[in-house]
Amino acid sequence: MQISEKYNPQETEQKWYSYWLENKYFHSEPNNKPPYTVVIPPPNVTGILHMGHMLNNTIQDVLVRRARMQGFNACWIPGTDHASIATEAKVVAKLKSEGINKTDITRDEFLGHAWDWTHKYGGTILEQLKKLGCSCDWDRTRFTMEDKLSEQVIKSFVDLYNKGLIYRGYRMVNWDPEAKTNISDEEVIFKEQNGKLYFLKYKIEGSEDFLSVATTRPETIFGDTAVCINPNDERYAHLKGKNVIVPIVDRVIPIIEDEYVDIEFGTGALKITPAHDTNDYEIGQKHQLKIIDALDDDGNLNEYGMHYAGKNRFEVRKQIAKELEEKNLLLKAEDYVNKVGTSERTGAVIEPKISVQWFLKMSEIAKPALDVVMDDEIKFYPEKFKNTYKHWMENIRDWNISRQLWWGQQIPAYYFGNGDDDFVVAETKEEALALAQEKSADSQLTIENLRQDEDVLDTWFSSWLWPMSVFDGLLDPQNKDIQYYYPTSDLVTGPDIIFFWVARMVMAGLEYRKEVPFKNVYFTGIVRDKQRRKMSKSLGNSPDPLELMDKYGADGVRVGILLSSAAGNDLLFDEDLMLQGRNFMTKIWNAFRLIQGFKKEEKPSNDTDKQVIEWFGNKLDKTILEINQQFEKFRISDALHLIYKLIWDDFCGSYLEAIKPNYGEGISKEVYQQTIVFFEELMKLLHPFMPFLTEELWQLIAERKEDEALVITQQKKEESFSEAIIKDFETAEELITGVRNYRQTKGISPRETVEIYTNALSFANEAVIRKLANVSEIHFGEKTDKPSFTFLVEATEVSIPLSENLDLGEEKKKTEEELKYLKGFLISVEKKLSNEKFVANAKPEIVDTERKKQKDAQDKIAILEEKLKSL
Repeated sequence: MQISEKYNPQETEQKWYSYWLENKYFHSEPNNKPPYTVVIPPPNVTGILHMGHMLNNTIQDVLVRRARMQGFNACWIPGTDHASIATEAKVVAKLKSEGINKTDITRDEFLGHAWDWTHKYGGTILEQLKKLGCSCDWDRTRFTMEDKLSEQVIKSFVDLYNKGLIYRGYRMVNWDPEAKTNISDEEVIFKEQNGKLYFLKYKIEGSEDFLSVATTRPETIFGDTAVCINPNDERYAHLKGKNVIVPIVDRVIPIIEDEYVDIEFGTGALKITPAHDTNDYEIGQKHQLKIIDALDDDGNLNEYGMHYAGKNRFEVRKQIAKELEEKNLLLKAEDYVNKVGTSERTGAVIEPKISVQWFLKMSEIAKPALDVVMDDEIKFYPEKFKNTYKHWMENIRDWNISRQLWWGQQIPAYYFGNGDDDFVVAETKEEALALAQEKSADSQLTIENLRQDEDVLDTWFSSWLWPMSVFDGLLDPQNKDIQYYYPTSDLVTGPDIIFFWVARMVMAGLEYRKEVPFKNVYFTGIVRDKQRRKMSKSLGNSPDPLELMDKYGADGVRVGILLSSAAGNDLLFDEDLMLQGRNFMTKIWNAFRLIQGFKKEEKPSNDTDKQVIEWFGNKLDKTILEINQQFEKFRISDALHLIYKLIWDDFCGSYLEAIKPNYGEGISKEVYQQTIVFFEELMKLLHPFMPFLTEELWQLIAERKEDEALVITQQKKEESFSEAIIKDFETAEELITGVRNYRQTKGISPRETVEIYTNALSFANEAVIRKLANVSEIHFGEKTDKPSFTFLVEATEVSIPLSENLDLGEEKKKTEEELKYLKGFLISVEKKLSNEKFVANAKPEIVDTERKKQKDAQDKIAILEEKLKSL
């Protein structure tokens, strides 16, 4: 049956994805094959597919499909993350649009709305991954807030608390006034902002003199509890031990001394506001200063803000500056650019805030997690990220794991009294009651007397268990899935979550399984636009992946994004690469149409067929070896380039051209069968990259049973090959290219035969040369006196007598110009080589390259001078 003229991706993609699902090719159960396990970096349950997901999941799918075709039991676990801050923000916004405030409803009512949101939108991104062709085991889909995963999170919290690794502490945190929760240091993004530096007058108590203090945040004066000077600053020696009056507030505060103050910066005097600055908090602790928190959870001034109470921190900044000016308490205000901490999730300016939070001690569990990476028990690709990892792990701080939200795993701490220590930690309320009765020595306590901590756990505290929790490894550590699939094989993720997720998974794996969670981590680059900006919805520079797939086909988009994705480097997105991917699909489709259209005849294969079959078989085996080497280094783009070249240049450009019968003739059945075998091997190699097109062609080649689908067919194993056969054919291709260049530059028709003279005594692949170069006669070991076009293939000289239709005068002129250029080039090379300094100091390979240039130029000059004589 003749296939359609054009390939239809949309029709094909839906058909084969459904077929793969129906036959459960993606589903995995433990068996006697070696496992290959990948866990998806769980996208936010609120998310939709963007270019970063496209890149990351295409790479994962390539790895998983290839493993499946190499005899592994491949298992790719999909799932989503409940994303506490992001999801809660969306639910709060939705409720607000309906006239409901979160504070007006109960926690359970709010969670009902959050679950409704999750059920409505939670599966969107997973459905979009199916369009991309992702071969996930959808039967194993997990969600970080589902019951069994939440149980494991709670179990780990209780375990770590009982080991003394989790504690409750009064600390300064990064407060997000928009999300109304604290966030971790890693979730704070510092951005440059234009502002003002205000120089305030702090009057010396009992005097008209004043101390000038600079601040970018005059609204925090309401929390000032001291002014600090450097004890070595002679300018302020006379003020030691004195007090100053806080402007507007009129509160008397002490002048304290600390070497922390930089004498050279600003005025050399710092206002100390322990409740609103991390460094001030440390100084406040050291000098036992009072802590006055002048801001509420919304970032508004509270009762300490006096007549500004209830007003937003940014609104009052200008009003306070105006009041200071009116009261002659503002010395001056200068333009100032400083770095301001903002929330990664909401973009709100972070407010340092003193708060009681839950923390996980990190130093103890970080050390073994650092060692396994530095000792290459876990390998990073690219390796440069080991240094990033090392720096963070060696400077690690305790992890603030509590969040002031409702959506998430609620912290399993239960309070039974009013004292700081009147709480217990347990997996269930019943267990908590028994512990509380014991701790309080009050057997009359009831469950109603217990109140659970309001906070939830940081989202990362659930996803750090992901490689284990997806197999229920903390609930049943000996179950067959965790025993078989763990540790997982490869992790594909972005370098931006190396601390949030990668490092923490390593810690959790070592803590709970005494094993690393994965063997390799491949860090993808960030997808950027042509101006090198990170693609984002807010910038409007990110194309819709679904639209790209509709336009270029899923395979075209997969190839396009991988062609531009060098290992670990940022990817500059270019839609032309998607077009290249689609053109590649068309090329392959047309190649199969050509093969299918050959007339098959009962006749022996000729010399051309034999030579090209021998060459392509060896070339295929060599490329398989090279592809495997690239995969070992996670150079997935380079592996694709090898396959691309093998199909486009070698198979379509040389092989098919060589076996193609002359017009009106047929092809030997034997050659046809071998061509189909080669084509099938190419489809196997290409399948992980272009699953839909290759499955379609595979099924068109022959009728296949369910157990013969391409998706589960095994790729050709590495075999020995002859480098000499490949090299001989490359020489033949150079020679063919030389003849074709002659035709092209001289305007000679490809149909016009040529004869060639050569100093060689024979050519390997002579039949291929005669056919593809359209050569009528080869004069071995002979020179010609006729005017001719001459070129070199290494040491072999090839001359083609010029066509009688050529203008010899014009040819002579062109030859003289070429000769002049080459002689000038030779002088420049010889000048370099006669420079003793260059020869002595340059790398040997550079000197060798220059000598080769010299030899090539000399050989070409000799040929052109001969040609001029004949002309």
